[in-house]
Amino acid sequence: MTRIHPWWGKIDAMPFYHVPLSVALSLLHLFVWFRVVKPSMAPGPRRRVVAGVLITGDVLMVATLLASTRLPRVWSALYSWPGYIWFALFFYLIIVVLLAEIPRFALRWWIRKDPREPDGPGISRRTFVARSVGVAAGLTSIGAVGYGMPVALSDPELKNVRIRLPRLDPRASGCRIALVSDIHLGALLGPSFTRRVVELVNSTRPDLVAIAGDLVDGRVEHLAEAAEPLRGLRSTHGTYFVTGNHEYYYRYEEWVEHVRTLGITPLLNERTTITHGGGQFELAGLIDPNSTVEGIQPGPDLPRTLEGWDRSRALVMLAHQPASLEEVAEAGVDLQLSGHTHGGQIAPFNLLVKALEGSVAGLSRHGDTQLYITRGAGFWGPPVRVGAPPDITVVELVS
Repeated sequence: MTRIHPWWGKIDAMPFYHVPLSVALSLLHLFVWFRVVKPSMAPGPRRRVVAGVLITGDVLMVATLLASTRLPRVWSALYSWPGYIWFALFFYLIIVVLLAEIPRFALRWWIRKDPREPDGPGISRRTFVARSVGVAAGLTSIGAVGYGMPVALSDPELKNVRIRLPRLDPRASGCRIALVSDIHLGALLGPSFTRRVVELVNSTRPDLVAIAGDLVDGRVEHLAEAAEPLRGLRSTHGTYFVTGNHEYYYRYEEWVEHVRTLGITPLLNERTTITHGGGQFELAGLIDPNSTVEGIQPGPDLPRTLEGWDRSRALVMLAHQPASLEEVAEAGVDLQLSGHTHGGQIAPFNLLVKALEGSVAGLSRHGDTQLYITRGAGFWGPPVRVGAPPDITVVELVS
């Protein structure tokens, strides 16, 4: 693999977008201060405490975004847990505060015509509105995160889906693929979580295991122990792996070589024949397009992946991002198995994911090609899932 370093490619221990994201979030903290805290609280100890909470939360969150993958898990977890929890709280807080700008704008005439004297008794309309927004935002964020954390940290749901492939050899019908994606081992998820995933996958007695990318958020030197339990995956035809976008932030080549030592076979623009019950079908893996964004070659190469494909056989494509579907469908592939979306992970973020990806989770048809997207076993960033519980899906192929 050849790495070409654009300016963001030099930062190989975090996604390049974490820097502008950190700046934007810090500016939004200032926005909350000036629009909610300052007008709703008189100067004094209480306002200083709230200011301290905002500053501390922002510092922890920025430190987590910029440095959570630069240290061993035992150290980075110390600030990543509070940093990411604050991230989730602030996510819902800022949504409510921003949405409140609409009624605040509509009521601006009522606020300005407040008959109360500036220094008189009682609460001014401006203070009342600011306090109301603050209370609504606080209750929403605490409620959403309080609900979403147990969901994210629970065992992934085991789902079963049967997908009919007209070209599938009837003798291979019934082959069961355990689809696992977006485990995101890192500061918050370590070996105990990996063991739970392995136990769940093995409990389904799959014929084949497919890991569809975003296995890690960090370097091999820090996360080898967290990935070690993957060695215990058991299936009839073995475990296969395709890269996700996050692998390319953390020394991709090292991870590809490391998963091989765990008994996992990477499929990098490659194809293999699976023989099941005397029948055969093709399993292929497409390199994630984020490789080219990060300046790493080769990138995804569908023609190379499909070269020599006997089109009398059904073909199942592993591709981390659903975005590759259009090209895959044009090539006549029977089924694409993907992750990446997390099902949106945190509502209402799922609306943005749907707008960007088209499909968020589940099975859909695009011409003669079918697409199945798993919500993923782990989570990225905040340990919170709202409206998108984690899952491991067993895909049963039927003719």
